[in-house]
Amino acid sequence: MTDFWSDVDRHVVRYGGAFTPEIIARAEGSHVYTEDGRRILDFTSGQMSAILGHAHPEIVATVRRQVGELDHLFSGMLSRPVVDLSRRLAESLAAAQDAIEEDPAGGPDGGQAPGEQARLDKVLLLTTGAESNEAAVRMAKLVTGGHEIVSFARSWHGMTQAAAGATYSAGRRGYGPPAPGNFAIPVPNPYRPDFTTPDGALDWRRQLDYAFELFDAQSVGAPAACLVEPILSSGGVIEPPPGYLAALRRKCRERGMLLILDEAQTGLCRTGTWYAFQRDGVVPDIITLSKTLGAGLPLAAVVTTAAIEQRAHERGFLFYTTHVSDPLPAAVGNTVLDILERDALDQRAAKLGDQLRRGLLELKDRHAVVGDVRGRGLLQGLELTDGDDARAGADRLGAEVTRRCLALGLHMNVVQLPGMGGTFRIAPPLTSSDEEIERGLAILDEALTGATA
Repeated sequence: MTDFWSDVDRHVVRYGGAFTPEIIARAEGSHVYTEDGRRILDFTSGQMSAILGHAHPEIVATVRRQVGELDHLFSGMLSRPVVDLSRRLAESLAAAQDAIEEDPAGGPDGGQAPGEQARLDKVLLLTTGAESNEAAVRMAKLVTGGHEIVSFARSWHGMTQAAAGATYSAGRRGYGPPAPGNFAIPVPNPYRPDFTTPDGALDWRRQLDYAFELFDAQSVGAPAACLVEPILSSGGVIEPPPGYLAALRRKCRERGMLLILDEAQTGLCRTGTWYAFQRDGVVPDIITLSKTLGAGLPLAAVVTTAAIEQRAHERGFLFYTTHVSDPLPAAVGNTVLDILERDALDQRAAKLGDQLRRGLLELKDRHAVVGDVRGRGLLQGLELTDGDDARAGADRLGAEVTRRCLALGLHMNVVQLPGMGGTFRIAPPLTSSDEEIERGLAILDEALTGATA
């Protein structure tokens, strides 16, 4: 044990936040197991990715079979797993779009009219979320001829160049100037409203109008895309109010910008529907998928329309990487889709999400330090407060609750950014049992009691 942590200190680069003070030996289902035999309930699905839990038997079988048949190819070669996954992702998005057109979101800022948005049926398979956002931004710039990218001020889209340029929640200081043309707009956060109605609620329409007035004032006339998460995850599990994404899409249309939705953490059933954009009735021009697509393995996708892909191809779109269209992760992606479809895990996530949310709201009633509960499906956020100001930050309290949860056998992920350390991202696997959800809630309850005693 001593040698392990000594080797960590001597040889492992620290890449953000503190390492969890446990040596993890294996993982199975909803749990990870330490070298000293402790079982820890995983309420973060690994890095918000293992939607089928750890070591799912069918995923394990696919990896074992595929690695012995066809694992990696020259980047210009194609295989059946890659083409099959591309087709199936397009079909799942078509089904989501059909559901929207049958029952569009209501209200003046509601869903799209039938046929307004072309099908998302062209797929590029990559490895990570950052890489998929990089490719999407690169494609948008080439297709529109612009270079200006708009994102939320608490966004997280990745650590590569264009993705990092559109990331505002952390990592901007000390690395020199990002590529020109990146703009931040305020986050529509109902719990911490900046623009308010007379009754104190968030006035997101006025906020959005003001945001784009500022963008227009600074723009050099070269808008390319707006890249946003339908639910900000690292930014604190903040869900834009109904109607917001439709209004944002209109702002994009008025300026000739493409709308890119980053569904790294919300796509593929986690929020109770196959894609988070279904709630808002807003189909993007480009969608990026990653974490949930590989269920813990490195697999990502960019999906766009045939017209956008054709224009990009005509203009020489280049995103030739070492692991583009690799057959091994693509085979895993096909198995992920098999399980999601067969086991109706969108419905399972909605049911478990309701159970989890009810439990979190009960904790809010019992613990004065719980200021807000928010989220959708099995992506829930719980924000702690500290002191008399119900909206003050609670970094130290969040760290203490996290420590106590781990000691009691629950891994919780607090947002590890200054001023946001009192916000938990809670994302158990979609395969969790009712009992595991209740046990996690009970441990969190005990940790909150101990931390505030």
